[in-house]
Amino acid sequence: MFNLVLLAARPPEWTHEQFIDWWRGEHAEMTYPLPGLRAWRHTAVSSALEPRSEGWDGVSILSFDDEASARAALESEEWAAAVRHVGSMKGRRIALLGDEREMVGARP
Repeated sequence: MFNLVLLAARPPEWTHEQFIDWWRGEHAEMTYPLPGLRAWRHTAVSSALEPRSEGWDGVSILSFDDEASARAALESEEWAAAVRHVGSMKGRRIALLGDEREMVGARP
């Protein structure tokens, strides 16, 4: 798998709950149609492990078959629509692309 990883913080006027509900609801509807999307995992951050990690609300991992598929999704009209949907929201984000390697599988 090849992943797009997004770490995001809510706009200052929103609560954590409002942001997660928007991300997993209204905004998710804009994301589901991305071409080549194989899996999407979302984590609502409940706490930071250390002070330098504070200030983030959620992490999304969008998975594609390979880098070419991920980049094609990022060039698609569906991605452009999702970006437009975010609009001028004043939250913060970090966006990263990379190859996934499973280091430990599911354990019984």
